[in-house]
Amino acid sequence: MHRFANPGRFLRLAARVQPWLTGAALLVLAIGLPWALVFSPPDWQQGETVRILYIHVPMAWLSMGGYAGLAIGSAMALVWRHPLADLACRELSPVGATVTALCLATGSLWGRPMWGTWWVWDARLTSVLVLFFLWLGHAALVRAFDDAERGARMGAILALIGAVNLPIVKFSVDWWNTLHQPASVTRINAPGLHVDILYPLLVCALGFTLAFAALVLARTRAAVMERRIRALQMAAARRAEAAPSDGRSALQGAEG
Repeated sequence: MHRFANPGRFLRLAARVQPWLTGAALLVLAIGLPWALVFSPPDWQQGETVRILYIHVPMAWLSMGGYAGLAIGSAMALVWRHPLADLACRELSPVGATVTALCLATGSLWGRPMWGTWWVWDARLTSVLVLFFLWLGHAALVRAFDDAERGARMGAILALIGAVNLPIVKFSVDWWNTLHQPASVTRINAPGLHVDILYPLLVCALGFTLAFAALVLARTRAAVMERRIRALQMAAARRAEAAPSDGRSALQGAEG
């Protein structure tokens, strides 16, 4: 990964990857969303409300997978001092907070007809809410200091500490008796979903994952370019400040 630590090399690679990644995300979602929301059959128990599954489950996966990526990037920043890891983590947290908010919102919409309530303080929902606050906390903390390096360090520490919540989110439905249903797709023996629902769900999950990656890459590219522009502006300002004094020194030498 240190091969891509050079900002110029990263920008060149990202410029080549970004159009393909964005195009792939749009193509997969253009197939998956109509398949899931229009052409897939309703569930025999949940009826048409099962279609919330095609948004809720990918958002849940991305909220946890994205936070795992945040923890890995934070470790790289703290241990190996990867120059771009801090920037990538800084741009990742708002996107992660957004998908986690969508996970909570769609889960609430799904829970109302299924459970008869918008919210319950059970283990899965509460741990995902904690995950949402961890995302928000990281996004706020890295921007809370005038010293960007100090903010990035504090955010990285928070991200690593918050990673202990990931297994709680994942296994909460197994460790405690909750209203939330257990895992249906990732069971070892067999998925608990019919293929008519499972296949469009997986296509939607792939599309949302590609879109997530494309958005984070675009934000990171913009952050790298913004930092380079700021560095050029500061260098130009320093040269402008130094130029008058050099001119005065030369004039004084001539007069002497």
